Amino acid sequence: MLDVAWARTWVQAAAVAVADAKDELTELDRQIGDADHGFNMDRGFQAAAAKVVDAPAETVGDVLKLVAMTLMSTVGGAAGPLYGTAFLRAAKVTTAPELGPDDVVALLEAALEGVVARGKAAVGEKTMVDAWTPAAAAAASARDAGADAVGVLEAALRAAEEGAASTVPLLATKGRASYLGERSQGHLDPGARSTVVLLAAALEAARA
Repeated sequence: MLDVAWARTWVQAAAVAVADAKDELTELDRQIGDADHGFNMDRGFQAAAAKVVDAPAETVGDVLKLVAMTLMSTVGGAAGPLYGTAFLRAAKVTTAPELGPDDVVALLEAALEGVVARGKAAVGEKTMVDAWTPAAAAAASARDAGADAVGVLEAALRAAEEGAASTVPLLATKGRASYLGERSQGHLDPGARSTVVLLAAALEAARA
């Protein structure tokens, strides 16, 4: 059941997963960015996990809005505004106490729209959009094929993993990585990788 308890569990699972991936994310960002993505994400999700424990929430959206506000105020670099906007947009379409397949698709599509609106990036530019876009599309396809909410998340995660992997050969044209030109090729985008980490945590929470 993807309800408020699930949303809280997702945030707490994300905090653990991001902490575990902190060094990996930092190393990925060292190769093509500022080397702070892992640290910033860890700080933000530790703060978010602490806040959602006791905060009153009647809907999943209430939890996601709190996450958004926390990320925007605690995460430095580009990640704070990008993920903050993603969670804020997702909060606006998850106003029910429990999410079904349609709601999960809406959550992912809204998060993607938030990232695109904030980052002005498109598929193929070596950003987290390369993970979010196939995730949202796969979620919609799974929903249309009759998958339940957990199945929709499973499809989204698989597609995000493939999308993240697809960033390795790409030439970065957005953000700090774009300054490297051809040297940005051959590296996994850290934002795409952290997208996978967060979606994996969402699925883990759903299976709990």
